[in-house]
Amino acid sequence: MRLDGKVAVITGAASGMGLAMARRFAAEGAAVVAADRHRERLDDAVTEIAGAGGRIVAAAGDIAERVTAEGLVDLAVASYGRLDVLVNNAGIMDYMAGTAELTDEVWRRVLAVNLDGPMYTSRRAVQVMRDHGGGSIVNIASTAALSGGAAGTAYTTSKHALIGLTRSTAWMYARQAIRCNAICPGATITNIAESMPAERLDPTGSARAAEFATLIPAVLDAADIANLALFLASDEARHINGAVITADGGWKAT
Repeated sequence: MRLDGKVAVITGAASGMGLAMARRFAAEGAAVVAADRHRERLDDAVTEIAGAGGRIVAAAGDIAERVTAEGLVDLAVASYGRLDVLVNNAGIMDYMAGTAELTDEVWRRVLAVNLDGPMYTSRRAVQVMRDHGGGSIVNIASTAALSGGAAGTAYTTSKHALIGLTRSTAWMYARQAIRCNAICPGATITNIAESMPAERLDPTGSARAAEFATLIPAVLDAADIANLALFLASDEARHINGAVITADGGWKAT
């Protein structure tokens, strides 16, 4: 069991990559705090994982709210006595708008979920981890963290900034045995498209992003990202810190 005895918080755990991680982490011995804003899906995930013998508790709420985000770490400590792993997976898309077409509403909401949320959880996690001998933070970024063509301005900016949060956290707390790494998935089967209804898509930005999408060499399963996250969360990756790892079938090799 690669995570035996460890406690993990996973955000966006009710579907897609987050659900795949919750399943895999629990199967590998971790006690899981599963967080998501979709209560019904979250309850289904908990029922499934607990039914398979996993240890898991649920926390429904908006990760963009500081109290909610910090409360996930506190729930892990209250439920299991510690926190060893944090996976910042929850995220939303923008509507493919470029800078000139971007609204204040979309800008603020995307950055609140994709950047403020991970900062809130990471800040609280580091405070706990450094008092318990260290830990591992895994941030789920995107191909959009490494290029300008995969999405609109808001999403692209949020994921670039998440890389900055990853590297700063890795450097600042390396001597406290706290590791922080980022995964940049390419095209992956998830539910994130639900956060970008067709009627709200910017036509010009969508067309431009579609040009970049024609280069996609492979579409990944959520389990592919869960496998990589498991490795980074485990002691097998004890010397991997500050890394930004693509998992995209070679998309960024173009």
